[in-house]
Amino acid sequence: MNIELAKHIPISEILGKLNILPKRVSKKEYCYLSPLRIEKTPSFFVNIQHNLWYDHGLGIGGDLISFGRYYLESRNEDHTTSDALRWIKNIYQYQYTPDISFIPELQAENNQEEDSSLILKSKKSINHLGLIHYLEKRGIPLNLAKQFLKELHVQNKRTNKSFYALGFPNEEGGFELRNPFFKGCLRPKAISFIRGTTPKPEGIHLFEGFMDYLSVVSQLNGKKIKGDTIVLNSLSCIKQALPYIQNYGYRFYYTWFDNDNAGTRGSEVLADFLKAESSLKQVKMNKVYQAHKDVNAWHMKTLGL
Repeated sequence: MNIELAKHIPISEILGKLNILPKRVSKKEYCYLSPLRIEKTPSFFVNIQHNLWYDHGLGIGGDLISFGRYYLESRNEDHTTSDALRWIKNIYQYQYTPDISFIPELQAENNQEEDSSLILKSKKSINHLGLIHYLEKRGIPLNLAKQFLKELHVQNKRTNKSFYALGFPNEEGGFELRNPFFKGCLRPKAISFIRGTTPKPEGIHLFEGFMDYLSVVSQLNGKKIKGDTIVLNSLSCIKQALPYIQNYGYRFYYTWFDNDNAGTRGSEVLADFLKAESSLKQVKMNKVYQAHKDVNAWHMKTLGL
């Protein structure tokens, strides 16, 4: 990786590989929560036309190389130009030009997961190249994804703009929505229940999101988990999961939550709700992916992504 090549890599693509998604999108620029510091109001802008960034809170900006240096410095790592170039090379594995049909014209300021302004225009099997590319980046085989996901065409009633997303159905008729630039929900927000391959299994598995669940199934070479599964679709849906767990004869519940404060707290809350079930024991699966943020990050690492 040399300086000239690095300058032509889209900054937005590098941010996407860091799982940093824009909060607002326009034709000329994307607006993010700053990856260099903690903030509640997005003030980190990327000019798409000129491939430059600017952090209004810090009063600094520049090209991708300068971003790499500041990003490494913010994590107390070596941050020379050579360090930044190595970091960019490690993250950037192929060039991808985003399909603009993915992008809602305006996302909610707080990127709410549930948005009443979204309506479903159509639903079909996945064949959108951008969505297929996104699945490949997350390490999910297309034939596996097609068993659980649909390609949705969604419209924002406020802006009259539409976009395509992967849709994961929940138990109330809604869908979780994902594409490289959007994470949301078509109402109603609810959990998703997936029956295992074993009748009356001893265990039930709980995941925060469907990408984590599909990661485990992918690790099993496409075979469904023997026990039953609940995908919460949000830790705020934990209470919805309780009727599916209590008094069903399970002996174990396996939690595959993120390795962060929210995941830890979610595990504690669930354990507190289920403490009356004396015969039901929690098994935290974090040890499997303890060196990674979540299950999908671990899965991607095993694939060299």
